[in-house]
Amino acid sequence: MTPLAPAARLTQYAHGGDCASKIPAAELERVVTGLTGGGDALLLGGADGDDAAVMRIRGGRAVVSTADFSTPVVDDAYDWGRIAAANALSDVYAIGGEPLMALNLLGWPRDALPAELAREVMRGGRDVAALAGCPIAGGHSVDDPEPKYGLAVTGVADPDRLLRLDGARPGLPLSLTKPLGIGVLNARHKATGEVFPHAVETMTALNADAGLAALERGVTGATDVTGFGLLGHLYKMARASGATAVVNASAVPYLDGARAAVRDGFVPGGTRRNLSWVSPHTDFRRIAEEERLLLADAQTSGGLLVAGEIPGAPVIGELVAPGRRTLLVR
Repeated sequence: MTPLAPAARLTQYAHGGDCASKIPAAELERVVTGLTGGGDALLLGGADGDDAAVMRIRGGRAVVSTADFSTPVVDDAYDWGRIAAANALSDVYAIGGEPLMALNLLGWPRDALPAELAREVMRGGRDVAALAGCPIAGGHSVDDPEPKYGLAVTGVADPDRLLRLDGARPGLPLSLTKPLGIGVLNARHKATGEVFPHAVETMTALNADAGLAALERGVTGATDVTGFGLLGHLYKMARASGATAVVNASAVPYLDGARAAVRDGFVPGGTRRNLSWVSPHTDFRRIAEEERLLLADAQTSGGLLVAGEIPGAPVIGELVAPGRRTLLVR
């Protein structure tokens, strides 16, 4: 793809960086308390904040529903569309589902950016969704001063074989299927224009194989690592499962350049908010501030965090009996 002209750098039209611009977790939890869930047929989608809603339907199946949209994380319109689509589809894979169909969700500043760029964004989304075997059938758009794009995805799942936030158990290892550092590299990209192809490759990779591998090995506890960072999503899973999660910091993989980005000050506000949220629930032992920020880094289209072992994914820790703190990083 031909790079965009500097005047059309998409990230400059966003006040935040994709999943790093999420409403802070603690604030969001206060807002939605008591507003979700209901009915015996609803298997996921209640107070724990699972990655997608799942409802049992006739014929021994379950329907999966999720929506995800966000601001630009890269300047290339086509790549942003691919990343946003992979990020939305990940919610289906994170609960052990299979995507069937999606709808575009588009906000576009018509007076500031040409419609041709919006087409490139949606073309990227279409191409990644096609890799997932998930056709995009229309959608919804609004004239918006800040560009936003994502998908509403419908899928199916086996109601008796779901990956759940509350499905983790003490004694199980913790595996992570993608390296961390996406948030700080995206922050550097937004500030400097420097492009990180390996970060784009990571963000556009689907979590389909990881979700299937988890199901095949009988895993019942998993989530994907996105805007709340590894520690934020791990905290939610350990809390829902009634366990303490132990992270071996030296075993956590990072993208090349991530540590340098933190040292140079390219840390998203969402990453700092994540760290502030989990810190009261975490025993960091002797973990330095740089490492803490990377572990809390707000990811876009990150990997799956699995309570179990799957091929090719490093084991980064374990779940143990509940203790004084929900997270222990050593």
